[in-house]
Amino acid sequence: MAVNITSIKTSSNGAWQGDNPLDFAFPLLIVQTTLILVLSRFLAFLLKPLRQPKVIAEIVGGILLGPSAFGRNKEYLERIFPKWSSPILESVASIGLLFFLFLVGLELDLSSIRRSGRRAFGIALAGITLPFVCGIGVAFVLRKAVQGADQVGYGQFLVFMGVSLSITAFPVLARILAELKLLTTRIGETAMAAAAFNDVAAWILLALAVALAGDGDGGGGKSPLVSVWVLMSGVGFVVFMLLVVQPAMKWVARQYCSSEVVDEAYICLTLAGVMVSGFVTDLIGIHAIFGAFVFGLTIPKGGGFADRLIERIEDFVSGLLLPLYFASSGLKTDVAKISGGKAWGLLVLVITTACAGKIIGTFVVAMMVKIPARESLALGVLMNTKGLVELIVLNIGKEKKVLNDEIFAILVLMALFTTFITTPTVMAIYKPSRGGSGGKESIRTHRKLCDLSISSQEFQDELRILACVHGPGNVPSLISVVESTRSTKKAALKLFIMHLVELTERSSAIVMVQRVRKNGLPFFKRFRRGQWHDRVAGAFQTYEQLGRVSVSPTTAISPLSTMHEDICHAAEEKGVAMIILPFHKQWNGTDKESVENVGHGWRLVNQRVLKNSPCSVAVLVDRGLSFGGSDIRLTPPGPPNTSVGQRVCVVFFGGPDDRECLELGGRMAEHPAVKVTVVRFVNENKEGLEGQGFMLRPSPTKSVEVSYSFSTATMNLEKEKELDETAVAEFKSKWINDDNDQAVGMQVEYIEKVVGESNNNIVEQVLGIGRSGDYDLIIVGKGRFPSKMVAELADRHAEHPELGPIGDILASLEQGMASSVLVIQQHDLAHTEELPVSKVFPAHKINTNRDQSSSSASTSTTDHQREMENINDIHNIV
Repeated sequence: MAVNITSIKTSSNGAWQGDNPLDFAFPLLIVQTTLILVLSRFLAFLLKPLRQPKVIAEIVGGILLGPSAFGRNKEYLERIFPKWSSPILESVASIGLLFFLFLVGLELDLSSIRRSGRRAFGIALAGITLPFVCGIGVAFVLRKAVQGADQVGYGQFLVFMGVSLSITAFPVLARILAELKLLTTRIGETAMAAAAFNDVAAWILLALAVALAGDGDGGGGKSPLVSVWVLMSGVGFVVFMLLVVQPAMKWVARQYCSSEVVDEAYICLTLAGVMVSGFVTDLIGIHAIFGAFVFGLTIPKGGGFADRLIERIEDFVSGLLLPLYFASSGLKTDVAKISGGKAWGLLVLVITTACAGKIIGTFVVAMMVKIPARESLALGVLMNTKGLVELIVLNIGKEKKVLNDEIFAILVLMALFTTFITTPTVMAIYKPSRGGSGGKESIRTHRKLCDLSISSQEFQDELRILACVHGPGNVPSLISVVESTRSTKKAALKLFIMHLVELTERSSAIVMVQRVRKNGLPFFKRFRRGQWHDRVAGAFQTYEQLGRVSVSPTTAISPLSTMHEDICHAAEEKGVAMIILPFHKQWNGTDKESVENVGHGWRLVNQRVLKNSPCSVAVLVDRGLSFGGSDIRLTPPGPPNTSVGQRVCVVFFGGPDDRECLELGGRMAEHPAVKVTVVRFVNENKEGLEGQGFMLRPSPTKSVEVSYSFSTATMNLEKEKELDETAVAEFKSKWINDDNDQAVGMQVEYIEKVVGESNNNIVEQVLGIGRSGDYDLIIVGKGRFPSKMVAELADRHAEHPELGPIGDILASLEQGMASSVLVIQQHDLAHTEELPVSKVFPAHKINTNRDQSSSSASTSTTDHQREMENINDIHNIV
């Protein structure tokens, strides 16, 4: 039934008055939007295990909603997607498309394209030229094989087919590379640079195609000069934007960033500029999206203005409006038009030609510039990524009547297939090395700090640390810890900085790519002038220039679920002795309201690193730590300094983790501006193992969220005690005068605290150290293989179990602590398996306590202890 669209009302009077909301424009748009969003999100959930980009789910969702699937039910199609609603849906979707292309322009940094060099340019040129030529060849076949295709002029049809086969989707490629953790590799850098070239060329070719297409009448009755005027006007528009508008937008960005009060007028002015630019290019005769894209190129990429624009519009555009565009595209796609062996043969021909042209062209040039064969092949597959940009070209072609229904459906399926196969194909043919030092055998790997003290003199002096940061807030405390660790008597410290950036669905290519490319690639590279201008890098760059520390930065962009893989791989590749992680909570004051929680996801990242790390790990609980007050005072090599910039307390109960703490404390003691106090807790019960009557038994049923986990490995308790005594003796012999336990140079102090069997006594002693305010930093061990005193706390309710019992006490929000805390876990493969435990009091031991005169019970207890030491499911006898 024909409907006069001018008679359609916006809103209904309601069901109670007899109106059907689906007969009115706005209620129907709400229903359509909800259906599209629900279906696309459901498909994205189903495709997530296949690591497919969200664009695949949105394209498939649009096709399913159209005549290819659900639309076969005519009643559904006429009720939910009637023909009269198409202009309304497409108009709303076009607004989203306009702003999305503005974001694409924001993502493309022309200066970075110029820096990419001849290699990326050559690969991009080959990746465009060969597919374009192949597309022209396929166009001749389709014109003869598909009915009605020859009614379109040769020129516009050939150009549209060439552009369709030669496009690489820059935003989709950026997400795929990030998902595969290839952004920080040579292949990722090359692919993004080539895709940027490709994107610019594609839009130029699209503008040419639109100018040639006109209204799709094949040129009948239209002067050839019209296309020339359209092209010349388009060139004039681009020149005007780059020479006039771009300097103006730089001024706007500077005003926005320098203003203390955020002026929303600049944001509104920019958004209005997107609309005006789109109108001008539509007026010229080129599609409106071209104007929005060019306007996006004029926005400065540095500073916070571009980031603020993305923050304002990306969620709304990508989350709500873009799926509407995919749905409108799907409503135009009827797979049923591809019927018969001939039509499906043409589909196979188009897919084969598109893949072969892009992959072969890229592969050949990549081999010519001496990229290895496997990388070259993976690069070709990556460059074959299609996506939204492809659909835009196809929709414009259909709108201009250059592509009929059958060819449109063939090309949509081609775009879907080529994008779908990208991730699994790259994963199959290219697996970057995850482990080893990448052929750099000269790097000596120290898994823990203790390795440094026992290694040969050739490698003894170099300490390699990987420090992770969430943002600028972590920088002062991290630099303070690193500066305290820097030995002024030895060679420079090697510090690797990893800025952790979460990859979420709203992370745009500008956030991912610009940060990585400005850091310098490959994975780690020294600071260079003009690079890495954000505040995190700036702070470390200043620190590198002032101190005897070599700093190498990088950015890790990953989902939180796999972020630990990047951290552990970097630690393995660079042979670091310790990873320093920021705690997921940061204190800005002493009360609970001043605590900033970055999220439970980051807490899980820390837990996974602690479990999988190839070296020792330290978690920094920051309560405003700084070196010497408000400023970091770097101490050059020279005679000892009497001023104290940092007061450090090492809490020692015993065990591998605590010995690592003592090793770090000894290194800090070498810094003339650091005062180190070692507080050793000693049990007043001198009877050894027989003095306690409980065991720690693994209890898998306990929740790991509220219970401490300990190592399941069986260890020799007497040997551990000997190692503890040796470590303390070596520390005292170097730093303490044995006669009166006074420190050499008064920069080191050794204290022994005697505690009873009660766990309350232990907790109060530890809390006293934290509340005293006498120390800027307290260093404690996680205690995976606990001493007898720490084991007393095994059944204590845990607030942060990943920190261990002592670290959890000091990190508690309820205890009024003033000092920052560094919780250390020593690397030891024997302790990788951990389980919650319960304190168990054997019945025969209780009987022994009731009857101290029963020698047989005492003997039985001793025999039982020896037996339990040999049973793997018993963690420890205390």
